[in-house]
Amino acid sequence: MNVIWAPWRAEYITQPKDSSCIFCSAPANNDPLILDKGRRCYAIMNRFPYTAGHSLVAPYRHVGDLTELSPEEVSEIMSMVKDIMSATRKAMNPAGFNVGCNIGAVAGAGIADHFHMHVVPRWNGDTNFMPVLSDVHIISEHIQMTRTKIAEHLSKLKQEQ
Repeated sequence: MNVIWAPWRAEYITQPKDSSCIFCSAPANNDPLILDKGRRCYAIMNRFPYTAGHSLVAPYRHVGDLTELSPEEVSEIMSMVKDIMSATRKAMNPAGFNVGCNIGAVAGAGIADHFHMHVVPRWNGDTNFMPVLSDVHIISEHIQMTRTKIAEHLSKLKQEQ
Protein backbone atom coordinates (compact mmCIF):
# COMPACT_ATOMS: atom_id res chain seq x y z
CA MET A 1 0.00 0.00 0.00
CA ASN A 2 1.24 3.49 -0.89
CA VAL A 3 0.69 6.24 1.67
CA ILE A 4 0.90 9.92 0.78
CA TRP A 5 0.78 12.32 3.70
CA ALA A 6 -1.59 15.27 3.09
CA PRO A 7 -3.14 16.20 6.46
CA TRP A 8 -4.58 19.51 5.22
CA ARG A 9 -7.12 17.58 3.13
CA ALA A 10 -8.91 16.36 6.29
CA GLU A 11 -10.63 19.72 6.71
CA TYR A 12 -12.11 19.51 3.21
CA ILE A 13 -12.97 15.82 3.41
CA THR A 14 -14.87 16.18 6.69
CA GLN A 15 -16.88 19.25 5.64
CA PRO A 16 -20.56 18.68 4.91
CA LYS A 17 -21.06 18.35 1.16
CA ASP A 18 -23.08 21.03 -0.58
CA SER A 19 -25.33 19.62 -3.30
CA SER A 20 -25.58 22.98 -5.08
CA CYS A 21 -23.25 24.03 -7.89
CA ILE A 22 -19.82 24.80 -6.44
CA PHE A 23 -19.27 27.55 -9.01
CA CYS A 24 -22.49 29.27 -7.91
CA SER A 25 -21.97 28.79 -4.16
CA ALA A 26 -18.25 29.77 -3.97
CA PRO A 27 -18.69 33.51 -4.61
CA ALA A 28 -21.95 33.64 -2.63
CA ASN A 29 -20.17 32.09 0.39
CA ASN A 30 -16.93 34.10 0.00
CA ASP A 31 -14.91 30.93 -0.48
CA PRO A 32 -11.38 31.49 0.94
CA LEU A 33 -9.80 30.09 -2.22
CA ILE A 34 -11.20 32.86 -4.45
CA LEU A 35 -8.40 34.80 -6.10
CA ASP A 36 -10.35 37.59 -7.78
CA LYS A 37 -13.88 38.81 -8.36
CA GLY A 38 -14.99 40.77 -11.40
CA ARG A 39 -18.38 42.08 -12.49
CA ARG A 40 -19.27 38.97 -14.52
CA CYS A 41 -16.79 36.29 -13.43
CA TYR A 42 -14.34 35.26 -10.74
CA ALA A 43 -11.18 33.17 -10.30
CA ILE A 44 -10.66 30.46 -7.69
CA MET A 45 -7.98 27.91 -6.86
CA ASN A 46 -8.81 24.38 -8.01
CA ARG A 47 -9.35 22.15 -4.95
CA PHE A 48 -8.23 19.13 -6.99
CA PRO A 49 -5.28 20.59 -8.94
CA TYR A 50 -3.24 18.95 -11.65
CA THR A 51 -0.27 21.04 -10.49
CA ALA A 52 0.34 23.62 -7.76
CA GLY A 53 -1.23 26.92 -8.77
CA HIS A 54 -4.02 25.35 -10.86
CA SER A 55 -6.87 27.86 -10.89
CA LEU A 56 -10.28 28.21 -12.52
CA VAL A 57 -12.13 31.20 -13.99
CA ALA A 58 -15.92 30.96 -14.14
CA PRO A 59 -18.84 33.26 -14.85
CA TYR A 60 -21.23 34.01 -12.01
CA ARG A 61 -24.07 33.06 -14.31
CA HIS A 62 -24.90 29.34 -14.33
CA VAL A 63 -24.39 28.30 -17.97
CA GLY A 64 -22.79 25.12 -19.24
CA ASP A 65 -21.31 26.16 -22.58
CA LEU A 66 -19.04 28.85 -23.97
CA THR A 67 -21.67 29.60 -26.63
CA GLU A 68 -24.15 30.61 -23.91
CA LEU A 69 -21.90 33.39 -22.58
CA SER A 70 -22.47 37.02 -23.50
CA PRO A 71 -19.68 38.87 -25.35
CA GLU A 72 -19.06 40.83 -22.13
CA GLU A 73 -18.67 37.61 -20.11
CA VAL A 74 -16.25 36.14 -22.66
CA SER A 75 -14.20 39.34 -22.65
CA GLU A 76 -14.00 39.51 -18.86
CA ILE A 77 -13.18 35.81 -18.51
CA MET A 78 -10.30 36.08 -20.99
CA SER A 79 -9.02 39.25 -19.31
CA MET A 80 -9.08 37.50 -15.93
CA VAL A 81 -7.32 34.42 -17.38
CA LYS A 82 -4.60 36.75 -18.68
CA ASP A 83 -4.23 38.43 -15.26
CA ILE A 84 -4.17 35.08 -13.42
CA MET A 85 -1.46 33.85 -15.78
CA SER A 86 0.64 36.98 -15.17
CA ALA A 87 0.25 36.77 -11.39
CA THR A 88 0.97 33.02 -11.36
CA ARG A 89 4.04 33.55 -13.52
CA LYS A 90 5.41 36.12 -11.03
CA ALA A 91 4.45 34.06 -7.97
CA MET A 92 5.60 30.63 -9.13
CA ASN A 93 7.83 31.02 -12.20
CA PRO A 94 6.33 28.20 -14.31
CA ALA A 95 7.90 27.28 -17.64
CA GLY A 96 4.51 27.39 -19.38
CA PHE A 97 0.75 27.01 -19.00
CA ASN A 98 -2.15 24.85 -20.12
CA VAL A 99 -5.22 27.08 -20.52
CA GLY A 100 -8.53 25.68 -21.65
CA CYS A 101 -11.97 24.34 -20.96
CA ASN A 102 -13.71 20.97 -21.06
CA ILE A 103 -17.25 21.39 -22.34
CA GLY A 104 -19.50 18.44 -21.54
CA ALA A 105 -18.84 15.35 -19.46
CA VAL A 106 -17.59 13.43 -22.48
CA ALA A 107 -14.88 16.10 -22.92
CA GLY A 108 -13.70 15.63 -19.36
CA ALA A 109 -15.70 18.30 -17.56
CA GLY A 110 -16.02 17.27 -13.92
CA ILE A 111 -18.71 19.91 -13.50
CA ALA A 112 -20.35 20.02 -16.90
CA ASP A 113 -23.27 22.32 -16.17
CA HIS A 114 -21.25 25.43 -15.21
CA PHE A 115 -18.68 26.65 -17.76
CA HIS A 116 -15.19 27.33 -16.42
CA MET A 117 -11.66 27.74 -17.76
CA HIS A 118 -8.57 26.09 -16.32
CA VAL A 119 -5.28 27.94 -15.87
CA VAL A 120 -2.65 25.28 -15.16
CA PRO A 121 0.98 26.31 -14.62
CA ARG A 122 3.51 23.78 -15.93
CA TRP A 123 7.16 23.09 -15.20
CA ASN A 124 9.70 20.97 -17.01
CA GLY A 125 9.51 17.53 -15.46
CA ASP A 126 6.20 18.08 -13.63
CA THR A 127 4.81 14.98 -15.27
CA ASN A 128 6.57 12.02 -13.73
CA PHE A 129 5.88 8.38 -12.94
CA MET A 130 3.42 9.08 -10.07
CA PRO A 131 0.38 10.06 -12.18
CA VAL A 132 1.27 7.54 -14.87
CA LEU A 133 1.76 4.49 -12.64
CA SER A 134 -0.28 5.33 -9.56
CA ASP A 135 -2.82 7.97 -10.67
CA VAL A 136 -1.33 10.24 -7.97
CA HIS A 137 -0.53 13.94 -8.31
CA ILE A 138 2.10 15.46 -6.03
CA ILE A 139 1.33 19.01 -4.91
CA SER A 140 4.27 20.39 -2.98
CA GLU A 141 2.63 23.39 -1.31
CA HIS A 142 -0.54 23.94 0.72
CA ILE A 143 -3.25 25.36 -1.54
CA GLN A 144 -3.90 28.34 0.76
CA MET A 145 -0.20 29.33 0.65
CA THR A 146 -0.24 29.14 -3.15
CA ARG A 147 -3.45 31.18 -3.25
CA THR A 148 -1.90 33.88 -1.06
CA LYS A 149 1.19 34.18 -3.28
CA ILE A 150 -0.85 34.44 -6.49
CA ALA A 151 -3.36 36.88 -4.94
CA GLU A 152 -0.54 39.18 -3.77
CA HIS A 153 0.86 39.40 -7.29
CA LEU A 154 -2.63 39.82 -8.73
CA SER A 155 -3.21 42.76 -6.38
CA LYS A 156 0.07 44.40 -7.48
CA LEU A 157 -0.84 43.85 -11.13
CA LYS A 158 -4.24 45.53 -10.66
CA GLN A 159 -2.61 48.51 -8.93
CA GLU A 160 -0.33 48.94 -11.96
CA GLN A 161 -3.25 48.85 -14.43
